[in-house]
Amino acid sequence: MAGIVGYGVYIPSYRIKVEEIAKVWGDDSNAISKGLIVNEKSVPGPDEDTATIAVEASRNALRRSKINPKDIGAIYVGSESHPYAVKPTATIVSEAIEAAPDMTAADLEFACKAGTAGMQIAIGLVDSNMVKYGLAIGADTSQGAPGDALEYTASAGGAAYIVGKEDTLADFDFTCSFTTDTPDFYRREGQPYPSHGGRFTGEPAFFKHVQGAANRLFEETGTTAKDYDYGVFHQPNGKFYLKVGKILGFNNEQIKDGLLTPNIGNTYSGATPLGLASILDKAQGGDKILAVSYGSGSGSDAFAITINDEIDERRDLAPKTEDFVGNKIHVDYSTYAKYKGKLRMN
Repeated sequence: MAGIVGYGVYIPSYRIKVEEIAKVWGDDSNAISKGLIVNEKSVPGPDEDTATIAVEASRNALRRSKINPKDIGAIYVGSESHPYAVKPTATIVSEAIEAAPDMTAADLEFACKAGTAGMQIAIGLVDSNMVKYGLAIGADTSQGAPGDALEYTASAGGAAYIVGKEDTLADFDFTCSFTTDTPDFYRREGQPYPSHGGRFTGEPAFFKHVQGAANRLFEETGTTAKDYDYGVFHQPNGKFYLKVGKILGFNNEQIKDGLLTPNIGNTYSGATPLGLASILDKAQGGDKILAVSYGSGSGSDAFAITINDEIDERRDLAPKTEDFVGNKIHVDYSTYAKYKGKLRMN
């Protein structure tokens, strides 16, 4: 199969702590932080949205790939917070990175797994020789209604992956999906904030689908968690991430490097791609990774990936995930509400 030729990330520098949100709504910040395993989350600046995040991540991916952007034959941007209801984010990215117009481009939406869906499409196009390189991006500036549980985790960030066959940093060994009609989370046209099924989002939604995709991959490849050096999963919060890792047979050492939610929150379509990038920043040639996304509605994409030695020569060509995680400016709730557009006039 095709492989990862370049990868890049971007996370806004603004942060708001859990206790700052809890202070406004009279909640117990210690209980929330402990229950969700989230300490703070990223906040997009007033001049940042899914398009700017996707552009920055793509430029960093290009730096690592060292390819000519005009050789990219497909661009897909997965998000549930595209800045336009009718106007593709993908064309904005294409213009910003100076890609050639003789390509295909589209926006994808499948809650939090639209980014990995784009990766699968890019793999198919590259493997079939329809394009030389495909660019798949998962990015979001996710929404949470004031006072809702989502407000403690819904954050912003994204990652981009250039898929190709030549000079790969890592190779896709196998990919598969698991999908059902499970309406655990949704937002109708024109509504500013999503609705969710509360505790229903756990067992019949997140856990069923992540386990379903991972177990299908294990069966198809004849592997178990013990055959992988790293595991990374969608992370709506730290609790779900650690629990599903344990259920699938991974130990904390295998999955700790992909867990970013405690420090940046849930980046939705960017969550699994960002967690994977964090692992790519550290993994060595020959290491194997299992990556499983999750998107409400509901579905999961699973990938078995093997790292190549080439990664050592190119990983420092762009900022690493930890560089963005560590670069932070804390804001209070009023500033956060202003930046997120929560202050609305009738």
